[in-house]
Amino acid sequence: MPGDGGFGGSPSGGPALHEIPDRAPDLVKECNTRPDQEFLYALSGDRNPLHRDPAFAKMVGFPRPILHGLCSYGTACRAVLSTLAQAQPERITQFDLRFSKPVFPSETLVVELWQDGSAFSYRASVKERPGTVVLNNGLCLLT
Repeated sequence: MPGDGGFGGSPSGGPALHEIPDRAPDLVKECNTRPDQEFLYALSGDRNPLHRDPAFAKMVGFPRPILHGLCSYGTACRAVLSTLAQAQPERITQFDLRFSKPVFPSETLVVELWQDGSAFSYRASVKERPGTVVLNNGLCLLT
């Protein structure tokens, strides 16, 4: 669970977070997720019951199963590819983000994008939960 640690290292000293510009985004892209998306992502090999079992999700403090981080990450990447990279994934040389809150299946990610040359900052919130930022401090570099 978030903040549990247990890895034996220092809880501080991680990489510096990428700063989101303090201005309105240059572009906004909405991306839907499917109500059955967590089952599709189980095919990636992550069969954690947190993503499929309502009783398990409640036991660990979530109201229902959450999407895989890989799915949220991929959805944000798809937003960048479709709006900024002309659907050419080979143009992405770096794609970083911070997971800040869970995403639930069938929610709509609202991805805000800022351009500074070939660097793009981004963050994503959930349309169904206004003000809830789920992906933050995103940085994408394109060639």
